[in-house]
Amino acid sequence: MINILEMEKTVIENIEVYLSPPTEFNTSWIGQDLVRQQLLASWLVLEDTDLPLTPRILGPPGVGKTTLAYSTAKSQGHTIYFIQATMDTKPEDLIITPVVTDGNKIRYVASPLVSAMIKGGTVIVDEGNRMSEKSWASLAPLLDQRRYVESQIAGITIAAHPDFRMCVTMNIDASTFELPEYIISRLQPVIELDFPSADEEREILRYTVPFAPDELIDLVVNFLQNAHLDAKPYTIRAGIQVVQYTLKLMKATNFNQINSLYSAIMQILGDDALQYL
Repeated sequence: MINILEMEKTVIENIEVYLSPPTEFNTSWIGQDLVRQQLLASWLVLEDTDLPLTPRILGPPGVGKTTLAYSTAKSQGHTIYFIQATMDTKPEDLIITPVVTDGNKIRYVASPLVSAMIKGGTVIVDEGNRMSEKSWASLAPLLDQRRYVESQIAGITIAAHPDFRMCVTMNIDASTFELPEYIISRLQPVIELDFPSADEEREILRYTVPFAPDELIDLVVNFLQNAHLDAKPYTIRAGIQVVQYTLKLMKATNFNQINSLYSAIMQILGDDALQYL
């Protein structure tokens, strides 16, 4: 855990604010180039009076929405911050949190979102429709031409750096909130991400599990494509897990490849999934 006093800090309206560190992980976008271009277009600023948009990337869980956002921002040299939205996310989690340090002194710690606003980075709000309206309401001024947030806790207003960018990923499933129109209207454009093609899935699997044999990858790609035709929610994330677990089973047991694959699919996706193999 990072020591608060070792974090970078800044002063806003005479209040010291400690900044959250950016997020770093290795990933690469393999797939439709059009959605990447759409995301880049939404972040463009065409003239001094123009403002970037706040797109939402919409699709089933596991199709690569976060990977698309992160790798696209990274390709432009952006510093990236990350917020995992949940139903328990509170407004102060999105803006500034007070932390009591040694000596019972209160320090104000900026969220990754506010840290991106201050530093001119890009924030990804992941699974944004798992977050309540109350939390989204605290961000409403940031999502229009005002471009600021207010911290009731610290008693300050934070303006967004001109280079600040934001995008929101949203899952299409039953475990999410229906967001109000005044928030949805600010999260535009909608960039829709669907299941990859067979060639794209094959390339993703080879990139992610480079030590897997081609025969296994082809079997899993065919399995996924058959499931897509029947509108089953088996995504490339599940495909990666199936390939990885199949190889681990082959290493740890006496199962051959096909038996290991059957077992991996059953344990990860259930018995019903075997009909697509």
